[in-house]
Amino acid sequence: MEDSSRKLVEGRGQFVNDLRLPHMLHLAIVRSPHARAKLLKVRGGINHSELKATMASVGEGASEGSGVILPVLAADYVNYVGQPVAAVLGEDLYKAVDAMDEVEVDYEPLSPVIDPEEALVSPPIHPGTDSNILAGFKLGKEFNLPNAPLVLEDTLLNRRISPNPLEPRGIVVHYDGSRLTVWASTQSVYSWKEGLCESLGLGPRSVRVIQMDTGGAFGSKGDSYPEYVIACHASMKTRRPVKWIETRMEHLTATNQGRGARAKMRIFADRTGKVLGLKTELLIDAGAYAHGMGEFAPRWIGFQITGPYAIQNVFVDAKSVYTNKVPLGPYRGAGRPEAAMFIERMMDLVADELKMDPAEVRLRNASADSFVSPLGLKLDPFKPFLESAVRELGYYDIRESESVGFSCFVLIPAAQPGESARIAVKQGRVKVWMGGSSHGQRHDVFARILVSEELGVPQSVIEVEKSDTDELNEGVGTWGSRTTVVGGAALVEASRKIKNEAATRLGKYSPEDLLRHEFDVTVFTSQKDQLNAFGANLVTAYLDKSGTVKLKECIAYYDVGRALNPAMIESQVIGGSAQGIGQTLTEEAKYNEDGQLLTPTIADAGIPSALTMPNVVVKLANIPSPLPHGAKGVGESPTMGVPPAAIRAIEKIVGKRLRETPIPIESMTLRSQ
Repeated sequence: MEDSSRKLVEGRGQFVNDLRLPHMLHLAIVRSPHARAKLLKVRGGINHSELKATMASVGEGASEGSGVILPVLAADYVNYVGQPVAAVLGEDLYKAVDAMDEVEVDYEPLSPVIDPEEALVSPPIHPGTDSNILAGFKLGKEFNLPNAPLVLEDTLLNRRISPNPLEPRGIVVHYDGSRLTVWASTQSVYSWKEGLCESLGLGPRSVRVIQMDTGGAFGSKGDSYPEYVIACHASMKTRRPVKWIETRMEHLTATNQGRGARAKMRIFADRTGKVLGLKTELLIDAGAYAHGMGEFAPRWIGFQITGPYAIQNVFVDAKSVYTNKVPLGPYRGAGRPEAAMFIERMMDLVADELKMDPAEVRLRNASADSFVSPLGLKLDPFKPFLESAVRELGYYDIRESESVGFSCFVLIPAAQPGESARIAVKQGRVKVWMGGSSHGQRHDVFARILVSEELGVPQSVIEVEKSDTDELNEGVGTWGSRTTVVGGAALVEASRKIKNEAATRLGKYSPEDLLRHEFDVTVFTSQKDQLNAFGANLVTAYLDKSGTVKLKECIAYYDVGRALNPAMIESQVIGGSAQGIGQTLTEEAKYNEDGQLLTPTIADAGIPSALTMPNVVVKLANIPSPLPHGAKGVGESPTMGVPPAAIRAIEKIVGKRLRETPIPIESMTLRSQ
């Protein structure tokens, strides 16, 4: 059994761009240079006159079908810079890029709508619609607290950022005359298959999706995209394999972006710091089409707006609006970090107004019992965890001597509807397939541990296969900190099922007898209940000799239940902390008033470097989950906990209230002496 991580480190992985099929064509995309324009003429290449398909919204946060649907290739109008207008093919990539010059496109530029606030009052960007509002939800109940001793208001903002995995998006597809075989860099072979079948009008047996080694995703590879549909169409048309690999500039302009949320908050409290009520107006920048998370995000963020706190009165008015930007998509955390930042910033505001310690305010609002929020968020007892977090993080020891930020959160994994698994025993080997698709998390490690424990066989005989819709025909995918949680539960169920079958068939069970015979079981383990895991972060900041504010240390204390792979948990927390720090300090998908992206290269995107990173310390709480393996989710925790703690640590140095990410450069100045 070869260690998959060693294979990758030594450069022997097999990524999509490593595939070289005979007679393969390369695909290049002609994209709109305008944020908004009428499409007068498209001559040449594959364009909408040939491919009239529309996109299916699938994967994490998929649309429920209302709103303006994204066309695979623009028809009549373009609505964001980078929108696909036409496609060309070449015998190699260079010839494909050269062929783009042969496509003629005439545009009539129109005034774009870039600011979500302006979108509320601007004429609709889509003809035939009444407004730029894509979705609106009212959560909870209106309430009045006229005698509340303390009423505080603030407006908070998470600006848009790009996912930027190490490996950009990519696809290779081959149509053999009856069936499409797709090789994918993906978080879910199942959402890809569903999306391609829907867009191309194909039956489920007509498409097979196989996962290749996948170099990161952070939410960007669970959905279907126009380029995938175009590549499939081109292969069906030419009967030749077709490859498309995204450039970094294409990623920054045309891959769904995350965050893009504004919250107007009003919090009601008494003089002891107890929060009596919370009102929120959410405004989400959905981008140009009802694709990705534009419809889902306002309700999902609103649902979590109370965080882990026991707040009895809550009302949320949540909207998403169309703007002339690439559609909104999930980015690590997918709504969870936005909600966490908004409520944590308000907790700090209450503490400042009452001149109380921020941790004490949080403790006043933590329940020692289970609690269900007025919005339906189910919480395990939070106060015992919070008390231990304050101790484990050493908060009281440094709060007077350091510029420190403290935050906490509740992680709700995307557990529903559950997940699938298959285990096959043949010739002394145990092969495992999971519905989730690993893209850097080393799912193979926890899979071997669980299967070995349940079946009693050595890990050396267990092979964890990449996702393939032919080998396991039903599944969900990997996002929302779900795969160890529900994927692991499915593996346990499949292992127990195969063990029972072996005992029934052979008269008794033994690992040795199992490996001498053949078995093959598939399960889908349903998960209907809400699950949760608590976490807390402590971040310290300091002034260097040049007067620049820098982060010193970032300490995490997360409840992961049973830690199946502590080394990978630590690396996940370090990587997620880097993303949380990037969001806080520098990362932004920035547009000008004409809708042109001002951050079109990796150097512009604001990704933190090793020089930016503070020391990261990871501490784990181990409170078993109710699932058979006892594990909980963790992958998105740092993007929830790090930004509000980092903002608070910086805020204490600069001496002014900080309300948005990334923190504006002009706000990073010291208080007057």
